[in-house]
Amino acid sequence: MSERTTPGSAPSTSLGDSLAGGWDDRGDELPPTDWGRRTGSRRTGTVWLFALFITAMAFGHAWLSDELTGQAFLAWATIFTAISFQAMPFLVFGVALSAALVAFVPTSVYRRFIPDDPRKAVPVAGASGALLPGCECASVPIAGSLIKRGVAPAAALTFLLAAPSINPIVMIATAVAFAGQPEMVLARFAASLLASVVIGWVWVRFGRTDWLRLPSRTHTPGASKWRVFRESMLHDIMHAGGYLVVGALAAATLNVMVPREWLLAVAEAPLVSVLVLALLAIVLSICSEADAFVAVSLTDFSPTAKLAFMVIGPIVDLKLIAMQAGVFGWRFVARFAPLCLVIGLLSTFLIGAILL
Repeated sequence: MSERTTPGSAPSTSLGDSLAGGWDDRGDELPPTDWGRRTGSRRTGTVWLFALFITAMAFGHAWLSDELTGQAFLAWATIFTAISFQAMPFLVFGVALSAALVAFVPTSVYRRFIPDDPRKAVPVAGASGALLPGCECASVPIAGSLIKRGVAPAAALTFLLAAPSINPIVMIATAVAFAGQPEMVLARFAASLLASVVIGWVWVRFGRTDWLRLPSRTHTPGASKWRVFRESMLHDIMHAGGYLVVGALAAATLNVMVPREWLLAVAEAPLVSVLVLALLAIVLSICSEADAFVAVSLTDFSPTAKLAFMVIGPIVDLKLIAMQAGVFGWRFVARFAPLCLVIGLLSTFLIGAILL
């Protein structure tokens, strides 16, 4: 693996300090359409295979228990359909806006509004995530492009975490899913923003240049913006749609097939329930525009546990780990993913105790 460091900087210097004025701005080239997508077709196939597997399990259970038309199966179908149809409009709208940002907004535009000082740039980048719609599939390549054009890496990474967590589409979807519970919407916003900013500041202080591998430019020179938009949207809707189906199937299956006493035993343990839903968020890798609809269906769990599901998923899950490894390398992921998980959980407990 090739390593890139700022000229004149020692490898032990802070990542934010050493790279804040790093690579030269090469213009407003479009970010590569295939960053983080080297295993895209394989991951998409795996998602749909997993979805079919869960479906087969559900039908097999219903057939074996002779309840295909019974209450259990009807409840499963109702939950799955409700989650899918409620979340799909937000998912499609969010993916379209995300693809438009990648295709039509030069990354140099973001740089004009981000301070050069990494410590000041981190909260600005975090707040910008509340203004710019985007999902995980778009935030990773955008973050790589920002770093390559001279934005402080800590600020770019903060944007990577905040954009899919607190953007307007996600907040509206959360408000619709948790209708009549404004405290849950506020808690998600506060916990996600706090986690993103703290992670950015930690990276300013302890990040190192040799942990980060920048992507190379692999897009076709002269590719039209509409082509980039079309390819980005098709790719993201296939991935995000697959993860939504998996999440809806899993949520419906958990609600119907798992014995009630098991869920109650886990849900009644405050600490364990939060950790269980955080782990579930990592494994399911649901798009942030749709995860609130899955979280609200887990009725036996506490509000703080549901908050953990919505905070942890957009900042560290299997899909993000794979994409980040493809863009920044495994040395980066090995340090960044655990950092996100720990700070995300601490933020969830803190905000949950205050607001929920």
